[in-house]
Order: sequence, then C-alpha cells, then structure tokens
Amino acid sequence: MSHTTFKNWPQMAENLVPAIKELHRGSPGVMKAFREMGAAAHEGGALDAKTKELLAVAISVAVRCDPCITYHVEGARKKGASRDEIAEAMGLAVYMGAGPSAMYAAQALEAYDQYADRSDA
Repeated sequence: MSHTTFKNWPQMAENLVPAIKELHRGSPGVMKAFREMGAAAHEGGALDAKTKELLAVAISVAVRCDPCITYHVEGARKKGASRDEIAEAMGLAVYMGAGPSAMYAAQALEAYDQYADRSDA
C-alpha cells in the first residue's frame, strides 16, 4: 500500500470543526434537523452500519465532496470496513461517476491510509 500526501484527510476533518460549530450556531434548527436525519439514515434496518458507511463513501466520491469523503471514510473504517472494501465501493463510484469519480476514489483510499496510519501510531 503506497501512501500519498495529495491531501491530509484527518487534518481536513479537524480543520472543519470550527466552521461546522459556527454553522450550528448560525442555523441551529436546520443543523439539528440535519443531525436527526443523519441519525435516522444510520438506524438499523436491512443494511448494517458498515454497508451504509460504504454507500456514503461511494456517494461522497460521486458527488465530489471532500469533507464528505473524509468523514465517511473514517466512519466506514470505524465500522470495520477494510481498505479492500473501500476500494471495491470505489469501483462502483467510478462506474457511476466516470473520470472525475476516479480521481476522488484515489483520494478516498488515501484518506483511509492516513486514518489507518494515525490509529497505528
């Protein structure tokens, strides 16, 4: 597994915290509803938590959302997703999003590696 440093994904997530907190202060009702929607989307059902996070990573790549990638890659990793499972989900994202998704899929794997390195340290 080779590691790149195109973007520092864990740092990106940390750097977003103040801006997200500010958004919560500025639009508390909307952000409360957003949190509740996220909780509902992650509730147990036919799909397990890991599968839902893998879907979220694939969608994040397809819509080209860097912050979404960093949060959902780490979420999938914490739910037990392996690098191979992320890579396989990226295959579907590339298929659905063509060339631009291929570039983001490479970055999602980079994010996984960076988080894994942090947890090993």
